[in-house]
Amino acid sequence: MKDQTELLSVTDLRVQFPGKKSGVMGKPLPIPVVNGVSFNVYKGETLGLVGESGCGKTTLGRALIRLGHPVVTGRVAFEGREISGIANREFRSLRKEIQMIFQDPFGSLNPRLTVRQALEEVLLVHGMARGEAAQKRIAGLLDVVGLNKEYSNRYPHEFSGGQRQRIGIARALAINPKFIICDEPVSALDVSIQSQIINLLKDLQRDMGLTYLFIAHDLSVVEYISDRVAVMYLGKIVEIADSTELYANPEHPYTKALLSAIPNPEFGVKRERILLNGDLPGPLNIPSGCPFHPRCPVATAACTQRTPKLQQRHDNGHKVACLLYE
Repeated sequence: MKDQTELLSVTDLRVQFPGKKSGVMGKPLPIPVVNGVSFNVYKGETLGLVGESGCGKTTLGRALIRLGHPVVTGRVAFEGREISGIANREFRSLRKEIQMIFQDPFGSLNPRLTVRQALEEVLLVHGMARGEAAQKRIAGLLDVVGLNKEYSNRYPHEFSGGQRQRIGIARALAINPKFIICDEPVSALDVSIQSQIINLLKDLQRDMGLTYLFIAHDLSVVEYISDRVAVMYLGKIVEIADSTELYANPEHPYTKALLSAIPNPEFGVKRERILLNGDLPGPLNIPSGCPFHPRCPVATAACTQRTPKLQQRHDNGHKVACLLYE
């Protein structure tokens, strides 16, 4: 049974980016991307975060680690300590505890640095090791992620996509973090390589006691690696539950539509597909009431007026934001 000690707690997180000016003398219109998200992550678990492209998954992950320069409000606590209001200089020490694995394994690596230089830079910046101790640490990291230590003098372009992602994982592990944000870490890889990276992440979690926020759009991958799953739509979490519970008993109409798109592995057995009308609205055109109502096959008149709250439906922690259950 997983540890039920909270490692990360997020309350009413909102993320906005400055947009274009509304007129010649007008102020830039803020673009809301994450709209009041609340969740927690327990020590040693993997929380999957799924949703369509543009729903705010990656922005949420980057906001937690302070990448980029959006306007972020809300409360974020790590190991019981509120970190949302601390200065950037103080937050720097937290980067030893919180790391990120990026979607693009090539774009996230400096093409001018060898593997050894890239990993050594991390160790030096955080005062973890230098000289011979750093070289031993680098050799150990490469071994842990399944790469030969002789590869340390090669450049990123000399590796395959899967190997580059292993280097990215080694970089995230270099300073012994407790929490890793995995931003679609296998979506840019061949299917044959994806399973290798996923199994590597699971092995590392088991051996090192790591905690993951796993962001992805591949629902099959999320089901395999996650202990719990949160479904995100247009900047809001609309359902969150234990992975087995969510896939067996989805309750939000959006979750049901997403899961209906997963191919059935049983030969000759077709899954009943739920097709949604229209596309995901832009962040400047968020519908009134429930943001999903224009595409929802079971929407009522009340859905156009009232915004549902994420509420617990069952004793097992299954939460849903839908007026059908209020």
